[in-house]
Amino acid sequence: MKFTGARAALLAGATAGAFLMVMGSPAAAGAAEPTAAPAAVQQRYYPIAPGTTLNVRSGPGTQYRLVRVLPIGATVPIFCQRPGETVSGPYGTSNVWDNIGVGEYVSDAYVKTGSDGYVAPRCA
Repeated sequence: MKFTGARAALLAGATAGAFLMVMGSPAAAGAAEPTAAPAAVQQRYYPIAPGTTLNVRSGPGTQYRLVRVLPIGATVPIFCQRPGETVSGPYGTSNVWDNIGVGEYVSDAYVKTGSDGYVAPRCA
C-alpha cells in the first residue's frame, strides 16, 4: 500500500518520532538509568563552652591576630584541626585547634566535641 500527500507525511512523522523515542532512551543506548544525586554531607556544629565568649584567631595560637569573638551560646563547624599552642579551658588542656572558617581557628579546649582527640581531618 502506498501513501501519498498528508497521510504519507503523517506516517513518516509518526515513524520518525517512534524511532527517536526508542533510540534516544537510556535503555536503548545501553546507558544506566539515571539515579538521584548523592545527598549532601551535612556539616556538624559543635557548641562552645556555656557562658563563655570565644576568641577566633587567624592561626592555631593566642599570638595570632584576633579575627572576631564568638558570642555566648555559639556553635561552630570544624572543617579540619591542627596542632598549635597548648591552651587550658573548660574541656581540658589541649594543643588541638579547630579550623572553623577560612583563616579562623579556635582552641579545642573551648569546644564540646565529646573527644580529647581529633574529630576532623588534620588541616593541610
